[in-house]
Amino acid sequence: MADLGKIFITVGFFLLLIGFLLSFSDKIPFHLGKLPGDIYIKKENFSFYFPITTSVVLSILLSVVLYLFSKFFR
Repeated sequence: MADLGKIFITVGFFLLLIGFLLSFSDKIPFHLGKLPGDIYIKKENFSFYFPITTSVVLSILLSVVLYLFSKFFR
């Protein structure tokens, strides 16, 4: 039962952190999906968007979160 409590606390913390970041996202200079290094090509009848930098940043963040999560519940 104590493990379930730790999971709820961890999930609640991350939800609080995401909510905090979303409330102040207007003041963050680089918005996720519009980072330098993201490829965006727009022509007359064609547009192409490949968020390579955003993908790398999200991958690093997710890796750190999952690493900390595994260390916390070991």
